[in-house]
Amino acid sequence: MVLGYLAFVNLLSGLLFWKDKRAAKNGSWRVPEARLHLLELLGGVFCNWVLMYAIRHKNRKISYYAITYLLLIAWIAALIYFPRIVQ
Repeated sequence: MVLGYLAFVNLLSGLLFWKDKRAAKNGSWRVPEARLHLLELLGGVFCNWVLMYAIRHKNRKISYYAITYLLLIAWIAALIYFPRIVQ
């Protein structure tokens, strides 16, 4: 059940991250960083972390980068120290 949740949140987070990249290129409405971080906090950090480098989006913005890495470390620690979560 938790893996399904994480898959859904990562898919949603990745879609919004990709949409923000396209909006940045086209000069249109952007997805607020707070919303991207909220989805990362809810578990979508794994997809966003990969996409930061795959589509080269927000990987130079230190403030975004730092928060994303802190959330990634927190999620990895939670999955290591509480392995029952994903069982």
